[in-house]
Amino acid sequence: MRQVWRHCHAATMVDGVYSVIDEAAIVTHADRIEWIGKEAALPPVDAVHEHDLRGAWVTPGLIDCHTHLVFGGNRSTEFEQRLQGVDYAKIAAQGGGIASTVRATREASEDALYASARQRALHLLRDGVTTLEIKSGYGLDLPNERKMLRVARRLGQMLPMTVRATCLAAHALPPEFAGRPDDYIDEVARRMLPVLAAEGLVDAVDAFCEHLAFSPAQVERVFQAAAHLDLPVKLHAEQLSSLHGATLAARYGALSADHLEYLTESDVLAMAQAGTVAVLLPGAFYALRETQLPPLDLLRRHGVPIAISTDLNPGTSPVLSLRLMMSMACTLFRMTPEEALAGATLHAARALGLHVTHGSLEVGKVADFVAWDVAHPAELAYWIGGDLPKRVIRHGALVDVTQLA
Repeated sequence: MRQVWRHCHAATMVDGVYSVIDEAAIVTHADRIEWIGKEAALPPVDAVHEHDLRGAWVTPGLIDCHTHLVFGGNRSTEFEQRLQGVDYAKIAAQGGGIASTVRATREASEDALYASARQRALHLLRDGVTTLEIKSGYGLDLPNERKMLRVARRLGQMLPMTVRATCLAAHALPPEFAGRPDDYIDEVARRMLPVLAAEGLVDAVDAFCEHLAFSPAQVERVFQAAAHLDLPVKLHAEQLSSLHGATLAARYGALSADHLEYLTESDVLAMAQAGTVAVLLPGAFYALRETQLPPLDLLRRHGVPIAISTDLNPGTSPVLSLRLMMSMACTLFRMTPEEALAGATLHAARALGLHVTHGSLEVGKVADFVAWDVAHPAELAYWIGGDLPKRVIRHGALVDVTQLA
């Protein structure tokens, strides 16, 4: 079905900048953009529907490229502990942190996990997110990792959102493998990944490279297994210390390395050479009250694409708004609103391996976009919280978010 979307301004985000088309129109055919340009230059179109966007600013649909959206329970009590001065490592050592979410997730049924995750996904959709990544990593055994990934696939089938599923089985050491991290890595690499990949549940593989998780050598074994299965990799790296996980990720051609507060210049150079995206997560930085800033100047200087994401998770980033993260990226990390929008569109698409089809408004790309009732695209990062008036278009169709309770 061919449709025309008139009377708008477009921040196309081609090449990661606003690339503005004033007084624009967009023609969509089925789920693709067929034409975009000045409305005055619009060729004759035999359209089924025409839409007057009433001067709205149109951007690509937002992309949340790093979430842990499927989980059981929550960790609000740990939030209180951290405010009382207990650090993340001590909470983890006491059986909290990821381990507490693992217990709750294992106890929850697939339907219960789906129901709670769906509500969180709807918050993101109402915020303008049309594509998101969902990681496993709270099951830490084959049945429960499978359960989480099945929920991710189900969300992609049932909601008007594109969902990429990432296996993060190498997230933490499960209790049954206490003191045996190498044995658990063998379980992940030799059993879990091959089975889950064969079942079509995995789009990418992630790991947590940190002193309280897994060493670079252990992560490399996971990456080798992923390479054998022809699956792209990503990595939680340099969040709490410098282990040069980002350099390891770059060596394996990783889609992204994420967090990156302790990134070094040698890591940045490796990422630049590999084309690995830097995914910054201001929600976790804020929630953990970190003071070590990611090296923005180094990333800019060496041309590393910078993405922004919610890191939606129950412990260190219980964030339900990608726009809020864009605002925090500006205030906390000193990014510009233009950089933040690129980080939540084109560069986020690159972090998921979707930049050929998503992330900018270009002919041939998927017709996922948002018409915002704002005076300038900088307002997406300027307003702190709230629900900006908008129309969400996914695959060329208006999404009625009010009907998705």
